[in-house]
Amino acid sequence: MSSGGYKLYGRANAGSLAVQIVLEEIGAPYELLWVGTTPAELEAFRRINPAAKVPALVLPDGTPVFESAAILIHLTNAHPTADLAPVAGSTAHARFLQWMLFLSSNVYEAALRISYPERYSTVGTAAAAQIKAQALQDYARHLELIHGALAPYVLERLSAADPYLHMLAGWYPQDAPALGSRLPKLAQHAALLRERPATRKAERDHAET
Repeated sequence: MSSGGYKLYGRANAGSLAVQIVLEEIGAPYELLWVGTTPAELEAFRRINPAAKVPALVLPDGTPVFESAAILIHLTNAHPTADLAPVAGSTAHARFLQWMLFLSSNVYEAALRISYPERYSTVGTAAAAQIKAQALQDYARHLELIHGALAPYVLERLSAADPYLHMLAGWYPQDAPALGSRLPKLAQHAALLRERPATRKAERDHAET
């Protein structure tokens, strides 16, 4: 790995938040680049991520990587002394990968249906309300499942899975009171993460954008 820094491409309160928190926890040098939404900006960003979706991370050697879970797992491998994942090959690492992929393929997927329900129907907006309602149920059900594992972190100690959960569980504040009453350990988890300077720095950057 070269001695240069990372380039993190993101948008405020989007999938780049967890990556930024982990970069802060690691203490690695990085540049945060906000991605615009004009056709020209998106076309330029497609050279980094052909899907034009955030987050994307350019590694110190110039290699672009996209998909939040892939980025987070790579960072734990590239910076093992940060201790944000169990040792590869261990039972604990298997559980780490389990929850990372669960968050990516279930919680994140439900969140996308909540935010963009019209994309999940061939009849445009006609079915959007029904799709969103089902997605909200799925989102809560998936969070309830991981809620049962919190003690107080996803694993026995802080890992990259915690900023990932923190980001995904915080995307719909209008539903937080209802979720909080049913899933109190999620609120405790959020409070625990927000005590950390890395989380405070990343959330401040996103709030100021």
